[in-house]
Amino acid sequence: MPEIINSYPGFYATAMHRLAHALHQRGVPRLPRMLSEHAHRQTGIDIHPGARIGPSFCIDHGTGIVIGETAQIGAHVQFYQGVTLGALSVAKHMQGLKRHPTIEDYVVIYANATILGGNTVIGTRSVIGGNVWLTESVPSHSRVYHRAQLRMARQDDPEGELMFVI
Repeated sequence: MPEIINSYPGFYATAMHRLAHALHQRGVPRLPRMLSEHAHRQTGIDIHPGARIGPSFCIDHGTGIVIGETAQIGAHVQFYQGVTLGALSVAKHMQGLKRHPTIEDYVVIYANATILGGNTVIGTRSVIGGNVWLTESVPSHSRVYHRAQLRMARQDDPEGELMFVI
C-alpha cells in the first residue's frame, strides 16, 4: 500500500480530486481549481473539481485522462490512460448545464477512449475498448470496441532502403 500511495499517479490525482471536490461543493473559490491543476501538472491527469466520482475509482497509468466538470462516475470504475469524458460543446452559455457523460457502476474504459456529451450514459458493467469515440449512450452489460484494419507489407530484400533517421 505505501508504494501505491507514494508512486501511483492515478491514486494521487484521485486523492487530490476528492479534496478539491469537497471544497468545490462548499463553494470555496479558486482553491479547488488550484488543487486540480497542481495534480494535473504532477500526473498528466486533469479532473475538474466539479466532477462527481464514486468509491473504488481506479486510474491505471493515467497520463492524458480528462474528466469534465459535470461528469458523473459511479462505483468500481476503472480508466486507462488517455480517456476523455468531455462535452460536445464548450460554449460559455452552457456553463451549469450537464455537458459531460455519466459512467455507471463497474465500467472499464480502455486507453484513448473518448466519450462526449451530457446525455451520454455508459451502462453498468460495460466495457469500452481502446480508441473508441462515443457520443451516444451504451446499455448495461455492453462491449464496445473499435475494429482496426491493419495492413502489412513485406519486401524480400529491403537492404539499402532508409527506414528512418534520428
